[in-house]
Amino acid sequence: MSVNKVILVGNVGKDPEVRYLEGTNANGQQAKIARFPLATSERFRDRSGETRENTEWHNIVAWRNSADVAERFIRKGTQIYVEGRIRTRQWTDQTGVKKYQTEIEADTIQLLGRREDGPQAADAPAQPAYQPQPAYQQPAPQQPAPAAEAPINIMGDGSDDLPF
Repeated sequence: MSVNKVILVGNVGKDPEVRYLEGTNANGQQAKIARFPLATSERFRDRSGETRENTEWHNIVAWRNSADVAERFIRKGTQIYVEGRIRTRQWTDQTGVKKYQTEIEADTIQLLGRREDGPQAADAPAQPAYQPQPAYQQPAPQQPAPAAEAPINIMGDGSDDLPF
């Protein structure tokens, strides 16, 4: 078994670069792809006690609906949640040298932060912030069901309708 899953929360480094591909999809719309860098940072204390910050840059690639979200709402500085997988592309440049690029192919993109933080705040849809769910949640104690009342014998002859 293998898993290729990436979860990132960070800030967009520059406005997305959106390209439209040839042809149309089933809805008659042109397929699109968006690319943009995402920065994730971690802070730590070194041996001397100084606080250091390490920033890692990730190349994000979004297709179709995710590319549409990127084009409409994501701008430089926007904080986002990205879920996807790692992909490495390889090609040969014009001089014959093999090149490699590692990218995050986004499956899910969610806008984070407050609505007024974004550059297009009036147009942006409300997006819930990422809330991790607990691995196990204790079930709520259940109240015992109220006891059913004994059936009333409406025959009046003292007999009950039990077969034994």
